[in-house]
Amino acid sequence: MSQVALVPILTWVAAIACWGIAVWRGPRPIPRWFAIDRALRYIFIFPLGLLGLWAFVGHVMFPLRSAAAIGWQPSPFQFEVGYANLGIGLASLYAAFTTFYARVAVAIAASCFLVGAGIGHVHDIIAYGNLTAGNAGPILVTDFLTPMAALILLILSARRPRKRLKSPDSQALEAEMEVARQAMRSYREALDRFVKS
Repeated sequence: MSQVALVPILTWVAAIACWGIAVWRGPRPIPRWFAIDRALRYIFIFPLGLLGLWAFVGHVMFPLRSAAAIGWQPSPFQFEVGYANLGIGLASLYAAFTTFYARVAVAIAASCFLVGAGIGHVHDIIAYGNLTAGNAGPILVTDFLTPMAALILLILSARRPRKRLKSPDSQALEAEMEVARQAMRSYREALDRFVKS
């Protein structure tokens, strides 16, 4: 099996394996949000992040081999596609460990790129009968599977109630209010003792 066929499969196997280990080692009972969050994390790390970096290396450093694997002629556009993959890969690795909103932004950009690439591969199959591994193999499946999985999981994770983060000013004000409440309680207790005596 060629690298072009094997690497997309391996990234999904790695994502599923890491998700399984995380859930197995996670809290009990397993919260739904935890399982979804870890699935998203490993999709962002492997099929989006590392696969994006792998595609960057292929298109930019080995353009002749990469073009041949897809069944295309080498083109200067591979350089641009490679750097688009680099951006998606790095942003995905960042989003894996950050906020929901970073994940949404990266998923939108990656989905546009990957679905567009998938449509291009399908067109190449229909118009030219291009059934090479880099055009009609696992990469074609991941061009559609990865964005669908990420977007569905993001929709499911959006339903989790989130604690609203407080600004440092709000936290300081709340701390001062608590000090004032305690002072008022102490004042009332002292006043009650004074009145009773």
